Amino acid sequence: MSLKAPFTSDPILQMNSLAPALKVRDWVRGEPLASFQPGRVYILEFCGTWCGSCVGAMLTLIELQETYNDRGVEVVAVAAHESAASADEARSKLDAWLAQFKKLNFPVGLDDTGAMNTLWMQPSFSVGIPKVFVIDRDGHIAFVGRPDKLHDVLPQVLDGTWRTSAQAKAAERERIAEDEPKARKQALKEQIRGKFREAEEIEDWKTALAAIKEGVALYPDNLSFRQAHVHLLIHKMHDMQTGLPALRQLIRDAINTNYEVMLHVAFFELFDPAYDYSKFPSAERFAMGKELSDHILAVSRLKDDYSKAWSYRMVAAYYHASGNKDRAVELLELALKSLDGPKAISEVPKEGFLADLLQTLANYKGEKVCYGDVCVAPEENVPDGVTPKAEKKNLAERGALE
Repeated sequence: MSLKAPFTSDPILQMNSLAPALKVRDWVRGEPLASFQPGRVYILEFCGTWCGSCVGAMLTLIELQETYNDRGVEVVAVAAHESAASADEARSKLDAWLAQFKKLNFPVGLDDTGAMNTLWMQPSFSVGIPKVFVIDRDGHIAFVGRPDKLHDVLPQVLDGTWRTSAQAKAAERERIAEDEPKARKQALKEQIRGKFREAEEIEDWKTALAAIKEGVALYPDNLSFRQAHVHLLIHKMHDMQTGLPALRQLIRDAINTNYEVMLHVAFFELFDPAYDYSKFPSAERFAMGKELSDHILAVSRLKDDYSKAWSYRMVAAYYHASGNKDRAVELLELALKSLDGPKAISEVPKEGFLADLLQTLANYKGEKVCYGDVCVAPEENVPDGVTPKAEKKNLAERGALE
């Protein structure tokens, strides 16, 4: 049976399909794997530094590689959905993320060309990660699915009974029935994003607005579309009459749902030095900022120390921009103290947060500040409300496959 994807002319990748090629641009760890060799079983995982579930998946695969190494099993992972300004930055980020896996025993590659996504993820109707593909000894796909299913599936693949079993066929039918609508939805979202990006690049705001309004209408709960809509209206078109109600609704929904990412997205629309707020009604901006800040601080009481530090850092931007410099400094100092809590600074993700925190504190105080052996002097001509760069990247990545 050769199923066709409803939104492409290519056959989908499914159980018993011949495995596509490996088109990995760069290998970050382990020996590069050029191709799948006959007689061996391969587990190919798609992972990502921004994917919370991928940590557990990597640990599972490390265990499976150790257990089945002497039976001809080879694990390989590829990060194909990283968001970074350059290939070097993507590699550095992936390399830092992999450092947490002390017993890593398989190669990990980085592909920022889109080739692996085009060859594997899209034609198999795969949208989210982590996702694994098991390649059988004859070079054909034996399984597509979640890594946690491998404990049951892999022994049957190895003894040659899986692909012909009723269980495997039923599992594949169920996977396709579940994933095809998601893939169709994702493809339509990408079409809309493509239209929007093309219009944005040439500053055709009318066309960009039409595209993003289509996205919001089709997917009213999609945060990336809603953020793009608000941002376009307020910061590109300066249409406050339409943009402010959209932003107010975004803030209201964020508070009502306690959706942390939405809270942060709304906050950054109000306090980001990259944006021009000269046409934004000042009273309205700070009223929204006060409401958001109060809620973010209230929610932070239930968070771990690192999350509290992020919240304090973020809300400090509101207080500094609104003129309450003492409160801004107080919050930044609380953020530093939070990093001395149970989640030690050595365990904090290396995303430049500490450096950003110290630099911002020095800027706000107008004097040199120190944390341990690290001292930072204030910069000159720094705008109010500097937004944590690492957090903005993190938000972008968390929404990358939304």
